[in-house]
Amino acid sequence: MKRLWILNDLFVSPAARKHGVGEALLRRAEEFAGETNAKGLELETWVNNLPAQRLYEKCGWKRNEEFYQYTLYLW
Repeated sequence: MKRLWILNDLFVSPAARKHGVGEALLRRAEEFAGETNAKGLELETWVNNLPAQRLYEKCGWKRNEEFYQYTLYLW
């Protein structure tokens, strides 16, 4: 068994967008995962968040086309 890090609430303020901040965050998370001998990283985004999806794919992330995710919120 190995760690699998989950990136929750990844967000770059609008003023900092298009300056490489998001890519730097993703690269550092990838480095951290390697440093901790993790299996990998996971994140999710809204289906209509195309700028984020382009960034993730540019950084080598692959969209899961096999599984649907289900959530039951109790709040």
